[in-house]
Amino acid sequence: MATILVIDDDNSICETLDLYLTEEGYEVRTATTGTDGLNKFVETTPDVVILDIRLPDVDGFAILEDLRDEDENVKVIMITAYHDMETTINAMKGGAFDYIHKPINVDELDMAIKKAIKTMEMEKKIDGLLMEPSRHFKVGDIIGTGKEMREIFKTIGVVSQSRTTVLIQGESGTGKELIAKVIHHNTAPDEPYIAVNCSAIVETLLESELFGHEKGSFTGAITRKLGKFELARYGTVFLDEISEMSLNLEAKLLRVLQEMEFERVGGKDRVKVHARIIAATNKELKILVREGKFRDDLFYRLNIVAVNIPPLRERREDIPLLIDYLLTKINLDLHKRIVSVSDEVMDIFMKYKWPGNIRELENLLVRAAVVAKGQVLVRGDFPELTEETQKDGHEESFKGDGHSIAGRPMTLDEMEDHHIREVIRGNSHKNKGELCEILGISRPTFERKLEKYGIVFERE
Repeated sequence: MATILVIDDDNSICETLDLYLTEEGYEVRTATTGTDGLNKFVETTPDVVILDIRLPDVDGFAILEDLRDEDENVKVIMITAYHDMETTINAMKGGAFDYIHKPINVDELDMAIKKAIKTMEMEKKIDGLLMEPSRHFKVGDIIGTGKEMREIFKTIGVVSQSRTTVLIQGESGTGKELIAKVIHHNTAPDEPYIAVNCSAIVETLLESELFGHEKGSFTGAITRKLGKFELARYGTVFLDEISEMSLNLEAKLLRVLQEMEFERVGGKDRVKVHARIIAATNKELKILVREGKFRDDLFYRLNIVAVNIPPLRERREDIPLLIDYLLTKINLDLHKRIVSVSDEVMDIFMKYKWPGNIRELENLLVRAAVVAKGQVLVRGDFPELTEETQKDGHEESFKGDGHSIAGRPMTLDEMEDHHIREVIRGNSHKNKGELCEILGISRPTFERKLEKYGIVFERE
């Protein structure tokens, strides 16, 4: 029979959990202060501890630390009424086994307890391998309160204790690089963070960018150049749009992941890799593997820890919070005092399908803030949201003649955005290469423009 210790200053929660867990066949102990909880932990050595973060005498994180000092393999399930990202990450980094929000869902708690006990049984013959977590870092801002986002926060807390390779998958505009930066700042904040967009650099240059080159290795190589893997030292190399990497470079990256070393272009000396590698893609790599467009062995090397970011249309509950956060950021950047959006605009946003995800939301808010005359953004501040847009959420149409919006001249960025969308819409059967010829730009430039304006484009 497994023993569970509940530490919570709310007597009703202690009594309810005592009754429920006893009926489930567990032996239960309860404590309403951190000090009493520590004493009972030493006396009874329970299998699982359910710990509230807010206690009357000692902070829950301090209790978590003391519990782990007593037994580094203790399984602690932390509970709290607070839903902020930083608390979740700190709990997981501090060694908590799981993190559950109040009001407690008994099914979620039951699942966490069974998982903890099963894990404990599997670890009986294994020494603890977790590194001591760093407590000196500044996290970025990821907005999310839904279950999927909370799981992402937990994953960040877990992977931040190691240097494991991470694969981040999600549609364009969902915030993949933001996730990568949060992982980096929770792992090695004092080391370099270096991002490389694999789709924006041609293959010959990308190899040199990643691995560096020796003097004289090719025309124009007048000095030795260090690559991103060397420059990152013990930090992070973020490989964005990894699916766009050529098969030749995929093979070289695979060797880096296998051997943690490489050779500069034109060189013979092997250089050790100490940086963590985080890869990201807006495509489903499993499908590309089946189609023979991505190496299966590289996929398995990258997919050690996967973070799958849900699109904005699947986490609509976060839209109000995202708007508040983005408006705060926009106010600082533009020296504005926008406080909110109108109920009508919020209703439109909650129904819209957001093909460009958070990036599209931010672009809309920025443009609206530029032209807004009041502190509340109203329907008239969003000329991009036509009736057609509201009906199906896929067509991002503009009101105007391509030179003006809502009676004012378009900015250059708005004109470029509008022109690219019109070219794509008017050439629905053409691929990216053909569209690049029409627009008179290179493929990497086209990719950057799509990302800049939050334009979703699925055709190759």
